[in-house]
Amino acid sequence: MKQTLISGATLVNEGKIFAADVLIEGPFIAAILPPGSRAGTAGVVDASGKLLIPGVIDDQVHFRDPGLTHKADLYTESRAAIAGGITSFMEMPNTSPQTVTQELLEEKYTLGHQKSLANFSFYMGTTNDNLSEILRTPPSTVCGIKVFMGASTGNMLVDDPKTLEGIFAGAPCLVAVHCEDESLIRGNLARYKERYGEASPVEMHPLIRSHEACLKSSSLAIEMARSFNTRLHVLHLSTAAETGLFDNRIPLTEKKITAEVCVHHLWFTDADYSERGNLIKWNPAVKTLTDREALWEALLDDRLDVVATDHAPHTLAEKGNPYGSCPSGAPMVQHSLVAMLERVRKGRISLEKVVEKMCHAPAECFRIEKRGFLREGYYADLVLLEDCTTPWTVERENLLYKCGWSPMEGVSFHSRITHTWVSGHLAFENGRFDESRKGMRLTFQR
Repeated sequence: MKQTLISGATLVNEGKIFAADVLIEGPFIAAILPPGSRAGTAGVVDASGKLLIPGVIDDQVHFRDPGLTHKADLYTESRAAIAGGITSFMEMPNTSPQTVTQELLEEKYTLGHQKSLANFSFYMGTTNDNLSEILRTPPSTVCGIKVFMGASTGNMLVDDPKTLEGIFAGAPCLVAVHCEDESLIRGNLARYKERYGEASPVEMHPLIRSHEACLKSSSLAIEMARSFNTRLHVLHLSTAAETGLFDNRIPLTEKKITAEVCVHHLWFTDADYSERGNLIKWNPAVKTLTDREALWEALLDDRLDVVATDHAPHTLAEKGNPYGSCPSGAPMVQHSLVAMLERVRKGRISLEKVVEKMCHAPAECFRIEKRGFLREGYYADLVLLEDCTTPWTVERENLLYKCGWSPMEGVSFHSRITHTWVSGHLAFENGRFDESRKGMRLTFQR
């Protein structure tokens, strides 16, 4: 079995930073050794002066496959992900067709095996009419059940009280929710359309998809989860008020209700709409500086558990439409880790905390089997990083997204991913890809 020794690295893992060598054997971490170890016939990767961390696990992406592949697909976006240090992802069900039957879900897994360079899992989708299919979701091989408690494409808005009760009462695995109250959004939208028509300024987006809409829906989801003892994960928090709904008094492994924040809500504010316009139009909306500061505070004190991307590409032509017909979402997987590391450089968050929130916590939240940590016997999902003496800048020419653009264009970063191993396979090295092996389907200890 092939062996590789990563020699001379500084490891960041489980709250500690320390020097060690790591021996990879097949898909697993065989040993974590004192610095300067030798391992027989192992090939050696010199990691002197570099950081070694577990691969990032992104619990919320939209890779648009099947059916929307003019925007993105599992191959292109997983390729961008591993270049960005993401070794595992969980992808959403609002594709075409929507992933709302077990048969369609398994068809997506077949696509994952054929196309994805990173490890993968796919959410089971929900509608008002597919409760029987939802309840058949296998908990050990599917990351979770996705509920849109706010607007979505097609018929994936779940607003029937009986269906919601059935999901929360009977879900065999984690329920992940997008929380925005549809009735409040529609009322706000009608008022702004009356004033501006389809050409509403994008600056109105956080007023249309308002603080009140987020808080009302998140509060309902948490109330229902407590009533039915549901394992609930609230996605992409965007407001200060919502952070007060979550608890930091118990360990993550014991929490029944957890929450995620996305990189863009930690990076941008509503002041950025004037420069970046529709390129930072997301749902939920990027909101105020006060909201961003509150999200950071809640992340650092562990009320918010996971940092993810909600990677959701559209073509540049689609993003160039007037506000009313411009889709929400933007690509982020290639730059999420380096963006968070830039905040380490600024003193906003520690390196250990970034690894906790992007690697360890997703594994713990979803109970992913043998991933998310640098531990002997765990899969060798590993990322090697260097600090650049000269910062590099995000430009069209160095983007890997199929859509060909990024909301981070023009931003400079001081960290660079040099190597990414996916289940022991060196999939990315200094800008070059080895696509001879695909990623694996994630499994869960439930």
